[in-house]
Formats: sequence, structure tokens, C-alpha cells
Amino acid sequence: MAPVIYTPDTVHAPDSAAVMKREDEGELKAQLAQLRQEHRDLDTAIEALHNSPGADLLQVQRLKKRKLQLRDQIIQVEDQLTPDIIA
Repeated sequence: MAPVIYTPDTVHAPDSAAVMKREDEGELKAQLAQLRQEHRDLDTAIEALHNSPGADLLQVQRLKKRKLQLRDQIIQVEDQLTPDIIA
């Protein structure tokens, strides 16, 4: 059996899968922040419409539906960021 020779490059080289995972994680966190911001903005818009006289109820319903869709997307991204734990 031939001896294994370790060079500084092989010992300290970052695993390409780990680097890719960190990049993906960064993208997911940025997407999550954007989704949360849009969710908060919709909250503000819905409240403003409710408080305005003669509010368009159809528009309020559409905004609420969009807000629920965003919430589902937020949950999906959070699930992707949460590591799977094998029990």
C-alpha cells in the first residue's frame, strides 16, 4: 500500500460542496429577508386601506391573499435553511 502524502493544498483546501452550500445559504437568507420585508409592507398597506374611508374591499382581499402566499414562501425558505436532524 502506497503512503498518502498530504500537501498544504490538500489539507487546507475548502470543500467545494461546503463553499457552494454557504453561497446557497446566503442567497436563501437574502431571499428570506426580502420576503419578510414585502410581508411587512403588505401589512402596512392593508392597515392603511382598512383605515381609509371607502376602502376597496376587493383590493384588501387581494392583498391579504398575497400576504398568505408570502407567508407560505417564508416557511418554505425557513425549512430549507433549517438543517435536517436525523433522530
